[in-house]
Amino acid sequence: MSATPRLRVTVIDLVTRGPTKRIFSRLMNPNYASIMPQAVAVWCEELGHRVKFVCYTGTEDVTGSLVDDTDVLFLGAFTRSAFTAYAISNIYRKRGVITVLGGPHARSYPEDSAKYFDYVLGLTGKTQIDEILRDRLPSPAKATILSADRQPPSLPGARERWKFIEATIAKAPTIKFVPMIASMGCPYTCDFCIDATISHQPLDLDQIRDELDFLLSRIQRPIVAWHDPNFGVRFDEIMTAIESAVPSGRMRFVAESSLSLLTEVNVKRLKRNGFVGILPGIESWFDYGNKSKSTRVQGADKLKQVSNHVNMVLSHIPYVQTNFVLGLDCDEGIEPFELTKKFIDLTPGAFPAFSLLTSYGRAAAMNLDLQRSDRVLPVPFYFLDSNHAMNVKPKNYTWTQFYDLAVGVARHALSAAGIRRRFLANRGWATKTLNFVRAASSKKVGYQSAVALMLANDTSVRRYFEGQSTELPDFYLSKIRSGLGAFWDALPEGALSHDQNAYLRSQSATKGVAMRIPGAAVETTP
Repeated sequence: MSATPRLRVTVIDLVTRGPTKRIFSRLMNPNYASIMPQAVAVWCEELGHRVKFVCYTGTEDVTGSLVDDTDVLFLGAFTRSAFTAYAISNIYRKRGVITVLGGPHARSYPEDSAKYFDYVLGLTGKTQIDEILRDRLPSPAKATILSADRQPPSLPGARERWKFIEATIAKAPTIKFVPMIASMGCPYTCDFCIDATISHQPLDLDQIRDELDFLLSRIQRPIVAWHDPNFGVRFDEIMTAIESAVPSGRMRFVAESSLSLLTEVNVKRLKRNGFVGILPGIESWFDYGNKSKSTRVQGADKLKQVSNHVNMVLSHIPYVQTNFVLGLDCDEGIEPFELTKKFIDLTPGAFPAFSLLTSYGRAAAMNLDLQRSDRVLPVPFYFLDSNHAMNVKPKNYTWTQFYDLAVGVARHALSAAGIRRRFLANRGWATKTLNFVRAASSKKVGYQSAVALMLANDTSVRRYFEGQSTELPDFYLSKIRSGLGAFWDALPEGALSHDQNAYLRSQSATKGVAMRIPGAAVETTP
């Protein structure tokens, strides 16, 4: 085989749904950068190619002169950014560029993504990147879908990714997070989570020490954001690695972890080692107790236990975000929502984040059952961010009941009184300012109130949510059009709709898009 020519490769990390000028977005969007697009950029350079990297935060020009200076385009996207990814791919493909989609959307919706790209990536390592750059086969009909049989055993560290990290955090005006990861996959089995099906895999501790040592030579008191789905599963090992590499007071950390790992002994150790932010998942008052160390209690008993636990964490770590999922099948009546309001009152220092139950294609174990039960709606990808729309019909509520209750909780958390209580309870001006700006700039209450009102009064919206009509209500169409800005005109034909049951249909399909898995049998999808 002849050597691969030196190619012009562009890697774009889409961290937002489209153009934006919001103050909070300008402040925080650069800090939402993903690790895998940076890893892909490193691998492309190691394979001998010239790489341009862009973290798209909502202001950058990614469809101008960059198009003519690109042979192969890699895009990383969450589902909320799918339409922007589709539009960008459309622009590049018309100019002869080979386009590749990776990230959570590609893994969750490979069938739909395959319509608009030449390659779609599932689990990805350097082998898959090399194969694409060697083949570079345009696919006018359906993309080639490539997936490894597991996560890569290692990823390029902060030292190797530094020039891409540096260019990204330079866009953040004040708070600057450096993305790192110590493990992949998750030991828990929450059936709504994309990481639950991936075995927990710790990464090399020597590399982590090297990354931390390197960052100390580049940034004064850097803030590291650990991207582990559940940080600290092997708590002593990772903390020992941090302690051996970072002198006291030289670095700060933020991580997502479970309350079951956050014993007071562990929390005190986190504090000693510079952890300033923790994001534990509570999920529900009636299930998923293994993550919150409450497997034997539910309801009001769990509320009291969890509130005391979170207040203990807050006494040591200034920033705590508690994550809830609204609309789970285990919830019924007003009690789950009332318990959440009480939690907010009992734990005023924590910032409560509410995700609407969302079925992301192939992402989670429960999605096949939901599709079999005809409970998944074809809500456009633009709204699938766990906040702007719930695409699963509630099991124990009417839509009007559910949204009225969800609005009540959001209003309780984001009211002037709620913001004031949180401000007074928080320690440190960084935490106070971040929580204040985040709550004060939130449009959640207004948006969800508008949806609740339409469900009560607009037949077309109610029929859409009940699955009686597939015609997208004007309210949602106008939101997409205004949100995409210039990308709207580049959106490929048919991109606004998708088959919400594609995963289910693929189980019995015998023909379709080839999925090449190195070292494994060929799989097909429709």
